[in-house]
Amino acid sequence: MKYISTRGKAPVMNFEEVLLAGLASDGGLYVPETLPSFSREEIASWAGLPYNELAFKIIKPFVSDCVPDADLKQMLDETYAGFNHIAVAPLKELGTNEWVLELFHGPTLAFKDFALQLLGRLMDYALTKRNERLVIMGATSGDTGSAAIEGCYHSNHLDIFILHPYQRVSEVQRRQMTTLIKDNVFNIALQGNFDDCQQMVKDSFADQGFLKGLKLGAVNSINWARIMAQIVYYFSAALALGGPHRPISFSVPTGNFGDIFAGYLAKQMGLPIQQLVVATNRNDILHRVISGNDMSKGELVHTLSPSMDIMVSSNFERLLFDVYGRDGAAISKLMDDFKAGPVSLGDGNWDQVRELFDSCAVDDETTCEVIKQVFAETEYLLDPHTAIGVKAARECNRDSSVPMVTLATAHPVKFPDPVVKAGLESPQLPPHMADLFEREERYEVLANDLAQVQGFMASHVHTA
Repeated sequence: MKYISTRGKAPVMNFEEVLLAGLASDGGLYVPETLPSFSREEIASWAGLPYNELAFKIIKPFVSDCVPDADLKQMLDETYAGFNHIAVAPLKELGTNEWVLELFHGPTLAFKDFALQLLGRLMDYALTKRNERLVIMGATSGDTGSAAIEGCYHSNHLDIFILHPYQRVSEVQRRQMTTLIKDNVFNIALQGNFDDCQQMVKDSFADQGFLKGLKLGAVNSINWARIMAQIVYYFSAALALGGPHRPISFSVPTGNFGDIFAGYLAKQMGLPIQQLVVATNRNDILHRVISGNDMSKGELVHTLSPSMDIMVSSNFERLLFDVYGRDGAAISKLMDDFKAGPVSLGDGNWDQVRELFDSCAVDDETTCEVIKQVFAETEYLLDPHTAIGVKAARECNRDSSVPMVTLATAHPVKFPDPVVKAGLESPQLPPHMADLFEREERYEVLANDLAQVQGFMASHVHTA
């Protein structure tokens, strides 16, 4: 399988090259030249497979001949053996045809573990084969950082630098990143917001001269391998609820559009998905563009659901590439215009987006109300992002006879403040994290200045 850039000018690459490159050299994001397609009969034959075996069926076509089957199977087995629930991604019922897909049973209690535990292994595999080193640079609004560090720190071929917005992630999120102290792990608290962190990563990929010959690699969902791994749990949930013989709908809390883009791909690959609901907080650019064709940044607001405090949704470019007929020049112009100010999609393009997605934006007060209501109804505790997903599911559901699955993106212990604001007891850390607040932390607070961050990185990378 070959991969092409959404902006049309970067070289065509194979999976291993895309894995290590991250962002395309023209500033675009890599996508498969063609998607694999599965018949309903083939999908039905996967019912009852363990999660790691299902993952192999779906991921193998994307990896193509870059990783032998036996090695890919071993990496998948090791990845999902590290989850603390035998089902890996279990479903919990909230009501009639209303479900939550628990994606927080990995090492860092967030959905990012599904992709990043695998990504770290894939990168280490490729770099070992090539006898090369790579410098990982990533931006996080909270969960990507700890999952990336957990997935990558064990590699002798990687240095990892994670930027998070200073004092804009939860304490549990920060400590999960900053207490894993290794020689190749560096946490940077940037005096800015997530979009500033993300832009700094993109600017650094565009000009990597500051690393003096070393190359950057990506762990954010700009890296195609992240999206690829997330496709699997849409198939897993659908198969558990009677798919592909019946359609399933999904509500997805999302800030950077990567998680729900994986659902869109699952649908394109043959999974009968009836609705895909984009659930956002007050940082609602995705809701505004879907509902009103308003693609303007607005002011980024700090909310009780900080992992979605994003106003520049990188992965939306991958969707736009499809709805603009895979016209790289058109996407390049659109994204340049967006960088300069507000844009609108062409009417036909916007119509396609509206046909594909529903959307809803939920404020902090409503988020707390949903946490309180669902707990009163079911004694099930939602994290704030998942609560937004549940609210969006209920607001946007067009057919109550179809199972509606909300992706539970994080364990509520990572976000105790909204739980307490909802009048409930603060959730307790699981046993393997019970001492988190006593562990030593290590991170650098740096100004929102590209030269300062790049200077810090250049002085700390290992050259051999």
